[in-house]
Amino acid sequence: MRVQTSTVAMTRGINRLTGADLRRNTPGLFADGEGLWLQVSIAADDKRRNRSWSFRYTRNGRTREMGLGSLNTISLVEARERARKCRQLLLDGIDPLDQRAAARAAQALENAKSVTFEECAGRYIAAHRDSWRNQKHAEQWPRSLATHVFPSLGKLPVATIDTALIMKALATVWDTAPATGSRVRGRIEAILDWATVSGLRAGDNPARWSGHLEHLLAAPSKRVKQHHAALPYREMPGFMHKLRAVDSVGARALEFMILTAGRRGEVLGARWDEIDFDAKCWTVPASRMKSGKEHRVPLSMRCMAILKGMRAKTNGDLVFPGRGGQLAAPAFERLLKTLGHGDVTSHGFRSSFRDWAGETTNFPARSPRRR
Repeated sequence: MRVQTSTVAMTRGINRLTGADLRRNTPGLFADGEGLWLQVSIAADDKRRNRSWSFRYTRNGRTREMGLGSLNTISLVEARERARKCRQLLLDGIDPLDQRAAARAAQALENAKSVTFEECAGRYIAAHRDSWRNQKHAEQWPRSLATHVFPSLGKLPVATIDTALIMKALATVWDTAPATGSRVRGRIEAILDWATVSGLRAGDNPARWSGHLEHLLAAPSKRVKQHHAALPYREMPGFMHKLRAVDSVGARALEFMILTAGRRGEVLGARWDEIDFDAKCWTVPASRMKSGKEHRVPLSMRCMAILKGMRAKTNGDLVFPGRGGQLAAPAFERLLKTLGHGDVTSHGFRSSFRDWAGETTNFPARSPRRR
């Protein structure tokens, strides 16, 4: 671009521009001296004049240009002061452009470090949700974090989370529900690892187990294992009689779960496209199985009767729908309390089935596919 200067400007080495020069309409570069330039250009869309400041300098044989802002924002006096600071940096052996880039990077890092643990958790879940094998797993992540972690860590900057804070977050769940506590610890560790790789924190992961928390917390594997309370199989006929007398979706779902020895999540998430009425078979897809493998369940006459009854009552995708979607997980436990069996769990019926199979049949009590 051709550099234009006025006759008056030629007589001075610095502070050449005047108020009249700032109103120039002719496109070009106009020198104020000592590296400060006013650039006038025409916007291609509406023919408006744009006026902006720049500082030009040569360092190590390389000419560089640094924008200082628009004339609408930066006055002539302010532009001269910014140019003076740039010359001062050059005198001290510092490249102004490199110095500004470093300052912006430092500020960006500082801003990033203010991101909260809860925000990081949301980003981690969003990034990994598609790789998780089933919907139940995807739902458990945010639910467990909201219950056990966010109350103490959620609003804290992820960069500030240390071992003491991890211990505080895990204290209650580690004592009351060791298995859940172990899963929650692993989820915290994964989120903090993600934050470190993303440049939001630095240093070792305070939620890591090996060589760290293993010295502060009792190992989950060494805790006394709490088995799911089960109903003795000899009491099952009487229980089933009472259960069949209850006319509700929850009662039919629990009965179906008992008869198929299924898991609660498999039954609550059962869909009509998984049922083959002709073959009398229920095929649970791998995505909804704990084992990650497809499971085929032969259906008894009573199971078929339950399904036909539900088919006549429902028109959605779910076999056992609840209000506004899937039947709520606590429905089974509430039903058991109503029937006078609040001392057992719905999952315990799988143990009842295994005991019955092991003591009264020639089949093994534990199937390799259903562990």
